[in-house]
Amino acid sequence: MGPAGPSRRAGPSTCPSVGGARQNEPMTDSPAFTEIGDQAAYADAVTTAVQAAAAYYGDGDSALDDDAFDRLVRGIADYESRHPDHVLPDSPTGKVAGGAVVGDVPHTVPMLSLDNVFSAEGLSTWAAGLERRLGRPVEAWSVEPKLDGLAISARYRDGRLVRLVTRGDGTAGEDVSHGIDMILGLPERLAEPVTVEVRGEVLMTHAQFEAANTARTGAGGAAFANPRSAAAGSLRAKDRPYRVEMTFFGYGALPMDGTEPGLAQRLRELPHSGVMEAVAALGVQTSAATPAGTAVCATVVEVQEHVDRIAGLRGELEFGIDGIVVKADLAADQEAAGLSSRAPRWAIAYKLPATEKITRLVAVEWNVGRTGVIAPRGVLEPVEVDGSVITYATLHNAADIARRDLRIGDHVTVYKAGDVIPRVEAPVVHLRTGDETPIPIPERCPRCDDEIDASQQRWRCAKGRACHAVASVRYAVGRDQLDIEGLGENRIDQLVEAGLIADFADLFFLTREQILDLDRMGEVSTDNLLAAIAAARAKPLNKVFCALGVRGTGRSMSRRIARHFVTMDAIRAADAESFQEVDGVGPERATVLVGEIAELAPLIDKLVTAGVTMTEPGVPLPTPADADASAGTTVAVELPLAGMSVVVTGAMTGPLAELSRNEMNELIERAGGRASSSVSARTSLLVAGEKAGSKRAKAEKAGVRITTPEEFATLVSAFV
Repeated sequence: MGPAGPSRRAGPSTCPSVGGARQNEPMTDSPAFTEIGDQAAYADAVTTAVQAAAAYYGDGDSALDDDAFDRLVRGIADYESRHPDHVLPDSPTGKVAGGAVVGDVPHTVPMLSLDNVFSAEGLSTWAAGLERRLGRPVEAWSVEPKLDGLAISARYRDGRLVRLVTRGDGTAGEDVSHGIDMILGLPERLAEPVTVEVRGEVLMTHAQFEAANTARTGAGGAAFANPRSAAAGSLRAKDRPYRVEMTFFGYGALPMDGTEPGLAQRLRELPHSGVMEAVAALGVQTSAATPAGTAVCATVVEVQEHVDRIAGLRGELEFGIDGIVVKADLAADQEAAGLSSRAPRWAIAYKLPATEKITRLVAVEWNVGRTGVIAPRGVLEPVEVDGSVITYATLHNAADIARRDLRIGDHVTVYKAGDVIPRVEAPVVHLRTGDETPIPIPERCPRCDDEIDASQQRWRCAKGRACHAVASVRYAVGRDQLDIEGLGENRIDQLVEAGLIADFADLFFLTREQILDLDRMGEVSTDNLLAAIAAARAKPLNKVFCALGVRGTGRSMSRRIARHFVTMDAIRAADAESFQEVDGVGPERATVLVGEIAELAPLIDKLVTAGVTMTEPGVPLPTPADADASAGTTVAVELPLAGMSVVVTGAMTGPLAELSRNEMNELIERAGGRASSSVSARTSLLVAGEKAGSKRAKAEKAGVRITTPEEFATLVSAFV
């Protein structure tokens, strides 16, 4: 996000268009702020804030991240409220873009900012204040995601895009028309030959950001710190040796000089939702086309429900959002509410916790996983991101470190949203002091000192899984794989160190005498362990396949592969094209699967010799006519959950009462569905048991079909 601030944008339809706010939040709730104790500290804070705003709205680079900037400006506003005689003329409070930027292209109508709220209570207080101002209830509210990009104005004449202008200081902006051909979602010609101004947000999706960084570093430049700064810097750059791609989402439209009278009238009288429908009909992309969507609500309670829904999707979106914009939908309500000096009174930004912060990279650890993959992990100065304190973040691989030119001591942007693993985006290059040092790259395996296979981007120890046999065995015997009780970490360590096992297949060849010779193993515990190992031989194919630890698979993918191919022989015979027939397997993963299974051939052979089950129960075996070893396809059966994404929540009752959550997931996939852990726009069915809680509420809001455990048991009775 860069050093964004409160509500950098949001677009209305017919009144002066808002482009976002960075400060001057209404006192509807109490977000944290930086305390400023005296006049000297206040002056320093103003200077810091103005410089950060100028950098942010310039090339997108700043010494402060969103949250730090917001806290600082709120601290400035707090100090000024207590010491009004100390207010400096260049203070960022009460100014669009903090007063840090100017432009030379006047806006047809000012591009204003938005005030902010930070909680449900703040939203309710703001809405009540608006209705008091109107003297009547607001008839309809519009709700849409607050996109984390750069606000721009796109001017069309006779249906042709002729000019792009940044927000600037709200009165005038910078001409960036040279970037017209880089932006998806903003057509160079509209569906109708009309003259109109469309306002919206230019941003980079996660994929576009990665591509832009690859192009920029490949051309010798420094990596962008985050998608927002990448969009801002790329849109302003006129001469570059590489090409980048960005995306536009419209949030409003208004008439300009030359607009047809009929269209101008419609834009002034339509509700905001109607304007956005008209914008989409012209061929301009809007957030309605994304999973976050838009909504029109009759009550503030409904508004909050949609706020929660959009916030819940944050980690799944392909682009960044930092809040949700709520507006009075009707043009009459907007006109009656009016504007303050820098923001409309009929719109608010509901800010979400920051998912991106700037902190320092203090060290890098190189860890070897159970498959032999060597993965770097960044050690960070602790920083709170999205509600949790982050001290480690993924660095992907050695090539990525080199491409981003990361160094020990760098200030780095760290991203985290929802359940997503924290990752380091890029160094904040302009904050370097010269004391930063290169990250040491291992020349040999950091675990066993063997050679490194660097033929792929993700390096591996030349020994592969043998490098970390203990980790591979620990994984294989876990509850969700072979579930062998009595094999704790210490016992596995003993077996490996004694040379009794080199992989988990060796477990099936252990003798009673070998186990009795281990430290603290009595006859009862030995017999119990042998019984657990014997029981593991009968585990279904999906459990055995999962125990193999094939890269790119887990419990769910293992179940899908097992149900598709039915036998291990068919899996081993399948080529990349056959694997792509499995739901969720694309070309890249399919190639990895073929290579991994070939590599695991000796281990699989040992499992066959040990008498381990190599078929998936409950699925018809291929008939002789269908048993094409190269394809491994099965006879089609009717599956009640085919094509459905199913979420289970709460305590199961009735016939399903004894099933664990993982067993429920297995049941779902046996019946043709896809098990998921969270409710989203793609959820088909929620199985809601006792004390279902927030997932049920979220499903109800999203209109997801909900069923009881008993009803679900009847639906999938043939597979229980």
